[in-house]
Amino acid sequence: MFGGNLTDQDKGLERIFRPLPQTVIQANISPTEYEAAMKRGEIDFEGFWEEAAEELDWFKKWDKVLDRSGAPFYRWFVGAKCNIVYNALDRHIETRIKNKVAIIWEGEPGDMRKLTYYELYRKVNKFANVLTSLDVKKGDTVAIYLPNIPETAIAMLATAKIGGVHNVIFTGFSAMALRDRLKDADARVLVTADGFYRNGKVVNLKAIVDEALEECPGVETVVVVKRIASDIDMIDGRDLWYHELVDVESPEVEIEVMDSEDPLFIVHTSGTTDRPKGVVHVHGSYMVGVYKTFQWIFDIKETDIYWCAVDIGWITGHSYGVYAPLMAGATTVMYEGHVLYPKADRMWSMVEKYGINILYTSPTIIRMLRRFGSHLPLRWDLGTLRLLGSVGEPISPEAWLWYYKNVGKENCPIVDTWFQTETGMIMISPLPVSLLKPGSVGKPFPGVLMDVVDTHAKSKKPGEEGFLIVKNPWPAMFTTLYKDPQRYREIYWEKFPGYYYTGDMAKKDADGYIFVRGRADEVLNIGGQRVGALEMERALRDHKAVEEAAVVGIPDRIKGEVAKAFVVLKKGIEDSDDLINELKNKIRHELGSIAILKTVEFVESLPKTSSGEIMRHVLKTSQGSSKEAE
Repeated sequence: MFGGNLTDQDKGLERIFRPLPQTVIQANISPTEYEAAMKRGEIDFEGFWEEAAEELDWFKKWDKVLDRSGAPFYRWFVGAKCNIVYNALDRHIETRIKNKVAIIWEGEPGDMRKLTYYELYRKVNKFANVLTSLDVKKGDTVAIYLPNIPETAIAMLATAKIGGVHNVIFTGFSAMALRDRLKDADARVLVTADGFYRNGKVVNLKAIVDEALEECPGVETVVVVKRIASDIDMIDGRDLWYHELVDVESPEVEIEVMDSEDPLFIVHTSGTTDRPKGVVHVHGSYMVGVYKTFQWIFDIKETDIYWCAVDIGWITGHSYGVYAPLMAGATTVMYEGHVLYPKADRMWSMVEKYGINILYTSPTIIRMLRRFGSHLPLRWDLGTLRLLGSVGEPISPEAWLWYYKNVGKENCPIVDTWFQTETGMIMISPLPVSLLKPGSVGKPFPGVLMDVVDTHAKSKKPGEEGFLIVKNPWPAMFTTLYKDPQRYREIYWEKFPGYYYTGDMAKKDADGYIFVRGRADEVLNIGGQRVGALEMERALRDHKAVEEAAVVGIPDRIKGEVAKAFVVLKKGIEDSDDLINELKNKIRHELGSIAILKTVEFVESLPKTSSGEIMRHVLKTSQGSSKEAE
């Protein structure tokens, strides 16, 4: 039985769960093949990834696998011609996958749609023609501010098919956060919806767009998907209905031949500045990395129903919600709403309803559902599940064990994955045939070399905490920060010259298993999503009562981490509960629903270095005696 042989050490942190026999799990890669791939990846990682690239279709093969001459601006599959959408859609139309269901979508009210690969192909072509009619050309940015509905994937694929660059923006972001991202990405066209359903409520998305565009003159056209059929303001000459545009377009379009290094998308991530960073991924190497990791880690089979229960607006939704499943010819599930609506068993009911085999979700959702008790998963038939996944933040051994026992019934391997917006693909994860340790993300994927080091890039001893770095280039790596290559160098490559600095702290055990401990920089991980402390501090400083502010992360039972603000008020301003509520509401208004400011503490001053930098590590351990509110 899976997990039958385990050792109890360190209160469960070192429990070892041994895999089921190969004859039972029937994995795509055997333990012997996995070990051989690990060795091959260490000795010849370029050769390993070249073999992976051979599994995909190219218009022209590469002249060179990896060009290091411009490091850290590495170039993969130099000289190759391709288009990721050809691998995700076009190549399937000539095979039996043509009439297979590509997307099963369920809205929060319970409405449902299914699209075959052929239907999706035609819809993508129609919207590609719409974009062309709107004068979108190769290299132009199309912003997408849509919920988890099929049109989101359609807009992404259509943009990429004609050589545009998509910039998907999470619908939890506020008008001001949307504005900042639209400006940064130089978007001329924005695709949005009238609204969507979330936790039993209607979110008026178009109203948020209208507010953001008051300060975005560069956006010339807004294409609006009719999701909730509500009355909204449509501005003549700027706003157009999606359905009216696609209805008159041809279902055929010529695909744009892209260079391997041509940009595919920009996705913003928070970091160590007060503005989001535009991470750029490209067609060729990205498609190789996400395809191979998906194929091996999720052990995808032709008959599988796969659900990546993560918003498309994040890198996980891009890589493992849209592109990788479609390239693999899989059937993927999309869900619009909140997992607690109308009851806390919505996720389990969907697993039974669609016969889902692979469930990939976040520790935040696992903790949230665990709070409602183990009896809820028992009410539903979860017997179709054969593989579970976790993504977004470290998962505690306790949550891992609950997921394993109550959802997987002790028969499903758990692939706890680690990657970032910048890495594009999963970098560390077990495979279904791996020995598992709750709390650990396992070992780096074959062809990815990583280490835990001290400040001098010297490897730490087993059990010692250090900085997590990547020691070699990898496919799917981001190629730059949009319009800011110098920040790309400074933030990621200069702390440990020659190595990529992840910004995470970790430790490695004697077996080479990695345990990620959290961020080393000014980034909070709230519910699995990165939120910049400096972004929150900027919003607080803009309040008329605030002189200075510092934000740190504090543990939270459900979200994993939430924000605490230390605020110095201007002279003559009195603290109050009303002011605390104003500050919390300001954060939510400017950054959106993911930026949760749980606690505000008013202080006389902030601890600083001699050069004036705020010492957040001191604040994390400070108890403070000033007024504090929850």
